[in-house]
Amino acid sequence: MRCVLRHGTENDMVIRDKEKCRINSGMFGLFFEDINYGLDGGLHAEMIENRSFEFFDCGGYKYNWYKHFDGMYGWKGSIGAEMKIRGDMPLNRINPHYLEFAAKKGGEYFSNKAYDGIFMKAGAAYNVSFYAHTEDAAGRVRVEIRNGLNGKTYCCASTDIAKGEWKKYELVLSSEEEVTAGSFCIEAEIPGTYCFDFISMKPADAIYGVFRRDLADALKELKPGFLRFPGGCIVEGNTLDNMYKWKLSVGASETRKANWNRWAVHQNDGHGPFSHYNQTLGVGYYEYFMLCEYIGAKPLPVCNVGMACQYESIERFELEDEIFECFVRDALDLIEFANGPAESEWGGLRARMGHPEPFGLELIGIGNEQWETPESRFFERYTIFEKAIHEKYPDIRLIGSAGPDVTSDHYRDAWEFYRDAEKKHVQGTPEFAYAIDEHYYVGPDWMIDNIGFYDDYPRNIGVFAGEYAAHVGKESKTPERNCMGAAVAEAAFMTGLERNADVVKLASYAPLFARDGYVQWAPDMIWFNDTTVCRTPNYYVQQIFSCGTGDTELEIEGIEELRAQGVYASASKDSATGRIYIKLVNTGSTGQKISLLTEGGKAFAKARITSLSGEFSAYNSVKNTDVVVPEVSDTDLASGSITLKETSVNLIEIF
Repeated sequence: MRCVLRHGTENDMVIRDKEKCRINSGMFGLFFEDINYGLDGGLHAEMIENRSFEFFDCGGYKYNWYKHFDGMYGWKGSIGAEMKIRGDMPLNRINPHYLEFAAKKGGEYFSNKAYDGIFMKAGAAYNVSFYAHTEDAAGRVRVEIRNGLNGKTYCCASTDIAKGEWKKYELVLSSEEEVTAGSFCIEAEIPGTYCFDFISMKPADAIYGVFRRDLADALKELKPGFLRFPGGCIVEGNTLDNMYKWKLSVGASETRKANWNRWAVHQNDGHGPFSHYNQTLGVGYYEYFMLCEYIGAKPLPVCNVGMACQYESIERFELEDEIFECFVRDALDLIEFANGPAESEWGGLRARMGHPEPFGLELIGIGNEQWETPESRFFERYTIFEKAIHEKYPDIRLIGSAGPDVTSDHYRDAWEFYRDAEKKHVQGTPEFAYAIDEHYYVGPDWMIDNIGFYDDYPRNIGVFAGEYAAHVGKESKTPERNCMGAAVAEAAFMTGLERNADVVKLASYAPLFARDGYVQWAPDMIWFNDTTVCRTPNYYVQQIFSCGTGDTELEIEGIEELRAQGVYASASKDSATGRIYIKLVNTGSTGQKISLLTEGGKAFAKARITSLSGEFSAYNSVKNTDVVVPEVSDTDLASGSITLKETSVNLIEIF
């Protein structure tokens, strides 16, 4: 079969039904990091902020970061109520702080900030829970959702509180009318001294009782091949104290050690607006694995290699330190947690948490964005991890790091290291590296100018395009925000990724989420607030590629002539169904007429066209009302021609 794009008013292109290369199953996936309040305050369905009274206020400057305990953050009491943080008789010693609330009379209360306030859908159920006891006689409290301005009560539920030991209490709230910016309050119906910890409110429809449904379903609709987590710079932390430790993120949620978020201090000039951005770890490694199951993605966790972020810190554990061995052991134990039998130590923990079957982990990242220096000795670190993991788990595939960009000496040194190691690879032994993680946040022009970036790469080691996005330049009225023009540039670049699928094994846009008003980094694929989810044009580009790519890349002729007119193409085939997927990206400001014919010159009998087009406008807020969405139409292509709109991304599925 061949498809012809004619000359003259049209353009010639031939897509041969001949395999160019195999495409990795699930090539296009997702990268998740808790940035822009994307997890706590976002995907994590928890609505209460600082639920366990463990938050820190963070700040500082490069190489000199600090944290100050601020357990009362997000909470305040009514006039007359007395509140203080205690730690002498905790629920547990891992998160030792809790609230003492003294009410001299009934009706006194305390309330929570809850990010932008409480949102409740009319008629929907919300689960509230907390641990509590009284210091003197037994008491009684009422949980209410109120209007923050006039004090109107939307809904409430009461419970008796026992004296003595900590006890968990659970209630259900439902409002007959929609609530926005509501106030979460716990009111004493009987005077007394009450102690509270781990106060929670979640929608009853949360996925697994953990994930906000609309955000999780937005990920599921992408049909991603993999999910890389938990970062990103979160993995490294700005200090060794701040790095992500996966073992502290599993087990009972109440016993997960709270941590401050590395993004709390991003470009903060000492002390910024997000200084209380913390990690509750209500979503930990177990929940990440469960999320992978829900959205149908392979898990790709990233391990810390004993270093804090090289951008922000000089802290690290040297290879000679005994504690460095703990990081290697953590990687091995992580694999056991994911894949080990229920009789093993870490596989047993997974089973006790509710998942006796293995998660089927195949991929693991060694370091996030590390690069080699005489001090970091990253190449030695990677080699130690590789040897230890492959001695015990030879089938696990490792992802290496090429550093923070694709232009510096760090990038070139990394590839020289991995390729030299590959030359020494002994046939029949595990590969030294399955793929190398490359990151590029660049302008749209760079992406279009580098469509063939991977055309001449050696094919002996794979590439993971782990973090990329087109950033509109600061000369624009909407700097570093999502827009149709950036999405089209990304789509054009992605045709180059697909055409080189024999070397590009995995690819993921970054960052994934941004909560409106809580942004440290833009652009982002999905914007949201409590009520709305905004899928950007960049989201739909990712969906077109993740849902519209086969397992075999097909050869294309005439691609240079197309490029001369600003049209970029890739084509693939699903071997099982015979369906052909053609992507045509028009980066120009005028339409382009395309003819699609079989090798014998006949028109295709049936095709489905998904087209994404629109103005070069910004999508940097959920307040946008003009967000473009793909248009889908079925056609028999009787005329043999289609017309690509200007600045458009098009998927043609030929049945």
